[in-house]
Amino acid sequence: MDKHHKLRIFVLTLKLGMLLFVLNLLEMSTIMSTVLDELQNARKAIGQTHEMLAERAGVSRMTVQRTEAGKIDPRLSTLLALARTLGMDLMLVPKSLRPDLESFVRSGGRFLGQPVGISAPPSLVDALLVAEKPAKKRSAAKSK
Repeated sequence: MDKHHKLRIFVLTLKLGMLLFVLNLLEMSTIMSTVLDELQNARKAIGQTHEMLAERAGVSRMTVQRTEAGKIDPRLSTLLALARTLGMDLMLVPKSLRPDLESFVRSGGRFLGQPVGISAPPSLVDALLVAEKPAKKRSAAKSK
């Protein structure tokens, strides 16, 4: 192999590495945007202002505003504090499991390969919702 051929391979490898880096940054940007949208939607759904969320999460109002607007790259600890304050949690999932997890969530908690229709067994989500209803009834009865 001559010098020019080796140089071409090196340049192509470098370009490929840069392309993968840019694609990874774009994927991270999309994920961050989704997380920030979910946090903002959750805050609005419970009628909290930036000020209220900031006080409960232990961060500044400006941090909440700038985080939601995508003007800063928040620390993981800030995202965790905001999410937990809103009754949410962030979960890191191995990339190889992400498609299966997304399918599971989209299916409403049904196991892979589980039959659909009226004769199908209840999903995991259905079972959790049914278990939650009696607990709410008991707590309501106690408060009376």
